[in-house]
Amino acid sequence: MSGLLEHYDASEAWDEAIERDGTPRAAYRRFLDRIAGLDHAAIERVESLVAEEFRRQGITFTVYDDDRGTERTWPMDPFPRIIDAAEWTELEAGLAQRVSALNRFLEDLYVGEQAAIQDGVIPRWLVTSSSGFERNAVGIQVPHGARCMIAGVDVVRGDDGRYKVLEDNLRNPSGISYVIENRAAMAKAFPNAFDAGSIRPVDDYGRYLRATLEEVAPASAGDRPNIVILTPGVYNSAYFEHAFLARAMGVELVEGRDLVVDDQVLYARTVDGLSPIDVVYRRIDDAFLDPVSFRPDSTLGVAGLLSTARAGTVTLCNAIGNGVADDKAVYPYVPDLIRYYLSEEPRLDNVQTYVMWDNDQRAECLARLDQLVIKPVAESGGYGIVIGPHATDAELAEVARKIESDHRGWIVQEMVSLSTLPSWTGAEFAPRRLDLRPFVLTGERTRIFPGGLTRVAMREGSMVVNSSQGGGSKDTWVLSETRS
Repeated sequence: MSGLLEHYDASEAWDEAIERDGTPRAAYRRFLDRIAGLDHAAIERVESLVAEEFRRQGITFTVYDDDRGTERTWPMDPFPRIIDAAEWTELEAGLAQRVSALNRFLEDLYVGEQAAIQDGVIPRWLVTSSSGFERNAVGIQVPHGARCMIAGVDVVRGDDGRYKVLEDNLRNPSGISYVIENRAAMAKAFPNAFDAGSIRPVDDYGRYLRATLEEVAPASAGDRPNIVILTPGVYNSAYFEHAFLARAMGVELVEGRDLVVDDQVLYARTVDGLSPIDVVYRRIDDAFLDPVSFRPDSTLGVAGLLSTARAGTVTLCNAIGNGVADDKAVYPYVPDLIRYYLSEEPRLDNVQTYVMWDNDQRAECLARLDQLVIKPVAESGGYGIVIGPHATDAELAEVARKIESDHRGWIVQEMVSLSTLPSWTGAEFAPRRLDLRPFVLTGERTRIFPGGLTRVAMREGSMVVNSSQGGGSKDTWVLSETRS
């Protein structure tokens, strides 16, 4: 290699683009050929064009508790992630299998016989003690048993190059709008490197999503269900995405004050009067959805909304109570749930995980915390994670104390040396760690959206990819099988 990748070192970890001996991987050869002649100024121009386009459109994300302010322009690195067709087909199969089993588990838990609990696959106390377990969801039917209509499954690759699931997101997974905007920006700012004819498109997500939501509408909805997106409002960190998806599907974006329940039917207030609603894609957490059934102080939801779901006149997407299945403490049991419900071996492995309520596992982990990753069950967005090899003795002592005082509140995982990909540092391309969040849509059938959100840790040596923790993103290309 030459130019901006001349000094690139791919020996530190599994690199997505470059073999350890410096040879480009097959999926990246055409792209690397196209950028071979680019210099520092050309990459800077690409970065500037992307940032300006995102600023112009108001494509931002929110970082809380930062004295530099909360709103930031969405960061995108110009070197894409590329996944060949055969590799994607394998990943698709594993994702579909995992989400299918999680849907079966949730359906069994809330409207079935709780067979996985009865048969000892997963402990009852663990399920019922989860903050995501929602007793109000018991007895509420969901069409096709599709309780996780939209799932975001975070996957990583370690030193062996195999994909593993790091985390399941089954409540209100976010990030798909950035996937689509990254692609649009890449095509505009980097046209000479963008190989449009060989890359599966991502601009039809609105069609994918609308088809899924129409499939899970109540039988009374007819051929053209009325769908709305329920947002907490403009101050929510993902509001840009809420508005984006409403436009992409051609549906109304509403707040709780725009809706009203009458006789177990949900209506939207319009200038022409009340209009019945069949499907609510809600971007509001369970606790704030309905002040009658949940938090009485909530002003974000709709009084009586839960009664419409129970009556079967409205479908809520995602279903309430899904949080029990993406609880980090339930995560270690997902492979067994796949075996139990599907009678199949998992196609995608978990990261090796230890549960702290098991005395032997806890003792082993406490003895080598400096080699492990410690995660609080109740946090998200990368908050609260302690990476043992990067932690101080004082930090390790403090997290050990917390584990001892709250066994249910923590899991511990083996360290995964996340795969790397060339990323722009301002002077050259250097390896940076990354993960991938593909999106799985489930209605009458399952659809795996091609690609997903690739998040990258832009700080040298960092393993935390979340944008709230200083991470960036990359356009994700899934190559078509007809590539010539």
